[in-house]
Amino acid sequence: MRLFVAGLRKLVRRPATFVTFGLLVGLLALIYLAVGATAKQQPTATGAQQALLLVTFPDAYSILLSFILGLGGLFAMIYGAAIAGSEWTWGTLKAAVARGESRSRYQLLTFASIGAMVGVGLLIAFAIGIVVAIIAAGLAGVSTAGVSDGATLGTLPQLLARGWLAMVEAGSLGFAIATLARSQLAGIGVGIAVYFGEQFASIFLPDIVKYMPFNAAAAVVRTSTAGGGGTVARLDPDVALVVVTLWLLGALFVTALFTERAEISG
Repeated sequence: MRLFVAGLRKLVRRPATFVTFGLLVGLLALIYLAVGATAKQQPTATGAQQALLLVTFPDAYSILLSFILGLGGLFAMIYGAAIAGSEWTWGTLKAAVARGESRSRYQLLTFASIGAMVGVGLLIAFAIGIVVAIIAAGLAGVSTAGVSDGATLGTLPQLLARGWLAMVEAGSLGFAIATLARSQLAGIGVGIAVYFGEQFASIFLPDIVKYMPFNAAAAVVRTSTAGGGGTVARLDPDVALVVVTLWLLGALFVTALFTERAEISG
């Protein structure tokens, strides 16, 4: 618990925390406000309908969460890589080991603090996203009567928990990659390559790529539309939850194993 709390205090002061969260919320707000302002100017009725779905409640709740997972998964991966890489480049892991801390315990509790920060960020981003979506609905002339839909509001805790697990899984990948490379830049670079590689490979190998970490994470929340007018190969949300959990545990296992065997003296 001591290491976990210390990790939280450290992350609260890190510029990476504010930059990552700021970019996520900023992009989310820009996209939704742009959709609200231009939804009725779409050249086709289908395009206008797809755009308006983003700001039509109550379906907008799950679509917003899926949208956050799409952007937030990438940012969570970058965040995890940035924190893990700094443990090696700044020598904080070496200092912790020198004072008698268990290597794997230190790394796992450091990641636990990252997971907690990701959860806080998700809740704040979702709350801000709802406000922005309501504003965008007003710009588009869409009724917001569905905001208070009781059945949908009752499902939000479960949806948010699923979303948190998906983002934590993405963060664990960046954390593991940066640990293996002992570098922030390498972890971020490889993680971004994997992210966009999955998107490209889904065109040719959809039935395989849907089990990959970022695609599985995007599937943990079911939405009313796939968007973009095409059929995207996706796992069932419950199956995706299992796959995401396996990727998370695997990434943490690799991180702990490598840290235990790595040479960190000098």
